[in-house]
Amino acid sequence: MSMNTMRGVMALAGVAVLTAGLAACGGDDEGGSGGAGKTLNVLIGANTQYPKEFQAWQQSVSDKFKAQTGASVKFETFASANEELTKIQTSVVSGTGPDVYAVGTTLTPTAYSTGAFVKLDDEKWKKVGGKDKFVPATLGISGPDQQNQVGIPWVSRPFVMAYNTELLKAAGISKPATTWDELGQQAKQMTKPGQYGLAVAYKDNFDPWKFVWGMSVQAGNPLVDGKTARLQDPTVRKAYQTYFGWLTADKVVDPAAIGWTNPQAVAAFAEGKTGYLALTTVTAAKALNEGAVKGKWAFALLPTVPPGATSRPANGVDAASILSGDNLLVADYSKNQDLAFEYVKLVTDPEFQLDYYAKLGNLPANAAALESLKTDEKLATVAQAAQKSVATPFTGGWADIQLALTNVVVQSIPDLSKGAVSDAQLDGRLADAQKKAQSALDRAK
Repeated sequence: MSMNTMRGVMALAGVAVLTAGLAACGGDDEGGSGGAGKTLNVLIGANTQYPKEFQAWQQSVSDKFKAQTGASVKFETFASANEELTKIQTSVVSGTGPDVYAVGTTLTPTAYSTGAFVKLDDEKWKKVGGKDKFVPATLGISGPDQQNQVGIPWVSRPFVMAYNTELLKAAGISKPATTWDELGQQAKQMTKPGQYGLAVAYKDNFDPWKFVWGMSVQAGNPLVDGKTARLQDPTVRKAYQTYFGWLTADKVVDPAAIGWTNPQAVAAFAEGKTGYLALTTVTAAKALNEGAVKGKWAFALLPTVPPGATSRPANGVDAASILSGDNLLVADYSKNQDLAFEYVKLVTDPEFQLDYYAKLGNLPANAAALESLKTDEKLATVAQAAQKSVATPFTGGWADIQLALTNVVVQSIPDLSKGAVSDAQLDGRLADAQKKAQSALDRAK
């Protein structure tokens, strides 16, 4: 293992000594098309919203891959960003683990910083069908630059809102909100006994930090300024106050949302008694079309004007979504690298890209597959969100920063249950998050 990899591991896990066991990293490639009797191990995020469809997709891929190569695919899943990060850490340290990682775009910089994944030269890109195979925007967080890429785009997941067209109309609202303050006001207009303005998943493992990131960058705070974390900035404090305030002050969110994950928020909105689903992706469409809200919903861009403002400041970023989706990374230690690239080619070809979209709703990263979906009117807003997506900072410390932002919400759940998060409690949690974020940046390459 190279010194760069060792430094990356130390930055991730804080280990002071790496033992001789690290010699297990690398090794000759024993893969290839002659894969009979071999097993390719793939790490992928669990899909709790559509578990049966996810299982069917896995089986379909496994069958096709075995027919093509003779090798079997064994899927291992993770359910949170923390599990995802831990798996990367432990695999890098031990030099064993999955051959292929389906890593969220925001975790790609951390994975890159370990030096433990195959860098993609022209030959490697050719193995999966070439860079031209992919939607150009999806390559935006494959690596720090075009010469140092490790992530192969798999699926795209721009974030949007969904809204109930009938409830907005009944409340006298002519169009969806474009500022966060306007969203709060419209939510109040739609809240009444048995009906709420917003559905928010406060206990989700992935959602909460995205609100804070969006509001902060729109206000001109990138959260990471070079090697300096800015989590104690007033823009971040205002973002959390707004996010918590929907529940505690404005009371436009069902109190049960304190315990909701994203699928539960989707299910609540699908019942037809909530004005907005505050954060979702095109993956929700299937559930919404099977619910009471069928025929009465549409997607809208998330607000792009920060809380407390009617227009973005000059240094604010017009960010409608994080650059979101999943990248596929091949482990440098894998002894099945040829098989790994064959798997990546298979699941990024149009057939399986469209199959994954049909079963689970994630947009294809394959350009031809995405082009074939342009006739779907509901995707127009999602496509616009993709165009206005902004990448999170490409630093090996971002995973810990993302977790620190999420932990502010996790630590606040008991207080939300009691009715409020005090300024002192919030400031203390932000101070702790700042400390952890700065430490992560200091350790990162």
